Amino acid sequence: MAVDLAGNVLSYVEKGASSIHKDLQARENVHRAMEESLQQAGRNVKQVQAVTAGIAGFDSNTDLEWVLPLTEVEGLDCLKQHVNDAVVAHSGALLTEPGIVVIAGTGSIIYAINEDRQQIRNYDLHHYAASAARFLAYDATFELLAGNIDDSDYDLVSEILMFWELSSVQELSQLALQGFVTDQRERNRKFALIAPLITQAAVQNSKLAKFVCDRAIHQIMTGVEMLASYFSNTEVNVSLVGSVVNSDYFQSRLASQMSHGNNKKYTLIKPAFSPVAGAVLLALKQLNIPIDKNLLHNLSQYPRSL
Repeated sequence: MAVDLAGNVLSYVEKGASSIHKDLQARENVHRAMEESLQQAGRNVKQVQAVTAGIAGFDSNTDLEWVLPLTEVEGLDCLKQHVNDAVVAHSGALLTEPGIVVIAGTGSIIYAINEDRQQIRNYDLHHYAASAARFLAYDATFELLAGNIDDSDYDLVSEILMFWELSSVQELSQLALQGFVTDQRERNRKFALIAPLITQAAVQNSKLAKFVCDRAIHQIMTGVEMLASYFSNTEVNVSLVGSVVNSDYFQSRLASQMSHGNNKKYTLIKPAFSPVAGAVLLALKQLNIPIDKNLLHNLSQYPRSL
């Protein structure tokens, strides 16, 4: 997303993944997106004043070897900021005010900024909530192969078999023996596509889907409760970002569980802006531009900002 200094969106472009863990062409994906965005905006690389890149999989300084080249576009000489994608999600959802963002979609992370401006990830506590789309699908598939199903799962099982273009669980078992898909990135991508079938089946009372989703939801709540313990206030705002955690089943169950939290009183807050708009706000802050009501209004006029 490219914006002017008043927050007016000039262009928006989507390409492939920016994480090398998901796509070996990550650098090319980001370069093409930046170049096309500038072209659509009618600007050139010399006019760029600041860039903020929110990168999935950027978890430590050891990742800088592949992260920094993502924004090394020829002629681009400006302020640059590289952060984990959770940081831009928090910036957009909660405008960097104290609170917790739960991200569960392609990936999964729980990220907090407390009243002392301390930034804490569940990763910092060596905790991981296996709630990303691919993990729901892996779990459901493994439970299916283990025979942990009943009559309530008939439609879900049929949809999973149809997804793989198979006619029986026995055929799925043989596919599993072959590793499903040889390439790990492609295998993860395919499994992620199954997740919407599972979250929808949970709403329809599939025992298997509910079991898998509830396990992931429990792990999310564990992470939220742990991070909330680092807040001094008794009430903590929580925002949900990502396709999995914003599915009907996850939203409903998380709202229910957060209504009687262990450590804090939780308030679910609808994200103010999208993660990509959150990156824009961080880029503007690099230039010490005040994030006032007029700027936020201008940014909100573009659908992809919300």
